[in-house]
Amino acid sequence: MSKLQGCIKRENGVRSMTEAEAQACEAYAKDYLSYLGIAKTERRAYAEAVRRIEALGFKELSQVDTLKPGDKVYRGYHGKTLMAAVIGTEPVSGGINVIGGHTDAPRIDLKPVPVCEKGGFAYFDTHYYGGIKKFHWLIHPLALYGVVAKPDGTQVEIAIGDKPEDPVFQITDILPHFGAEQAGKKLAEAFDPEDMDLLIGSLPASKDDDDEDIKDKVKLNILRLLEREYGITEEDFLSAELEIVPAGMPRDLGLDRSMIVGYGHDDRVCAYAGLKALMDLPAVPRKTGMVLLCDKEEIGSVGATGMDSTFFENSVAELIARQEPAAGDLAVRRALERSRMLSADVCAASDPHFPNADSPNNMALMNAGGCLIKYTGARGKGGASDARAEFIADLRRIFAADGVTWQAGELGRCEKGGGGTIALYLARYGMDVVDFGVPLLNMHAPWEAASKFDCYMTYRAYRAFLAD
Repeated sequence: MSKLQGCIKRENGVRSMTEAEAQACEAYAKDYLSYLGIAKTERRAYAEAVRRIEALGFKELSQVDTLKPGDKVYRGYHGKTLMAAVIGTEPVSGGINVIGGHTDAPRIDLKPVPVCEKGGFAYFDTHYYGGIKKFHWLIHPLALYGVVAKPDGTQVEIAIGDKPEDPVFQITDILPHFGAEQAGKKLAEAFDPEDMDLLIGSLPASKDDDDEDIKDKVKLNILRLLEREYGITEEDFLSAELEIVPAGMPRDLGLDRSMIVGYGHDDRVCAYAGLKALMDLPAVPRKTGMVLLCDKEEIGSVGATGMDSTFFENSVAELIARQEPAAGDLAVRRALERSRMLSADVCAASDPHFPNADSPNNMALMNAGGCLIKYTGARGKGGASDARAEFIADLRRIFAADGVTWQAGELGRCEKGGGGTIALYLARYGMDVVDFGVPLLNMHAPWEAASKFDCYMTYRAYRAFLAD
């Protein structure tokens, strides 16, 4: 955060970088693009994270009996939620520096019995996940990712729509000529989620399969294709997790290539930054540095893989048990209370086309660095953890010492904005927690936009925090 005569001055920070910093920023963005193109679902984000940290010598915690300073370990759960840590010189019971984000993103899921036929077309019946504008998902090419789990213990991995030879899918919309009734409705009422079916085929079963008793011949053709190509039966969808996401890879945005457009910046842009920061720690930290990447944030952090579970405290207990075998539950409680966390989640960047959404002088600007949000919530700070001033002051010291460019802001104008992150689920342990992440345009849309500079400075902030 730059200052002029004692006053805060927020400005585009890109030109303030040295040549070496600019090159490092571009290299960081290139690697992030690679990660984001792979991490199209929370399962794929988890697998890619594990692949990267194992390549650097991180070991699965269950394979380690004791821990010493400098050890690198990780613990996963259900292939979705991940804890990775570099053990510090001080005992874990003395507290941890945590970067905590999430790897799920708004999307569209298949229903348990999804295959249906209407008017000579085959569709997947869907249910949307997280806070979306439904019309954003119409018309565009869509891809299908996920897993199908079978009773015999085998799994079928599905990834259709991003290879050049792949087909894509689509949710159709009515043409403008016929859309007068739709146009007259309120935006929230114009698109019925029960009509957001995914178009997957139009060919009926072959004449050899012609049977007067079978009415849905296009559906039959799709089911036989699925069984032939993927070994999936209609019943197998009951034990499947299949997600509809935008087809296409993330790309540079703008003639100057200063931004990145892609699916899932919220919150994989912060998840990647935290993971990269942990991997790039220059030395053994004083306090154990941890990255926590969870699931289900977009629907309230619920469930066994969400932040509102016991995964985090169980992981801390596992670490302490390997350092202080005689320590009891009280040591775990003390460790949690003595810890600090950056809740690594994105915020809304100010869009000049929608100035009425902003809180004057407190909006996040693109190219001004990562954004610290002292409280989120809604209206009277409802649902916020509201970080204490002393913690913010300490972060100012850390960021200044590392030359991090950052800004402070709110999540929209009073009584118009607000939102939630995982911060409150960690703050309940008594630890210091504050939100810090990358400002986005088009947040929660299929294609979100982020500044390369903001991505890089957020990574720098996370690395400095973990190393403190």
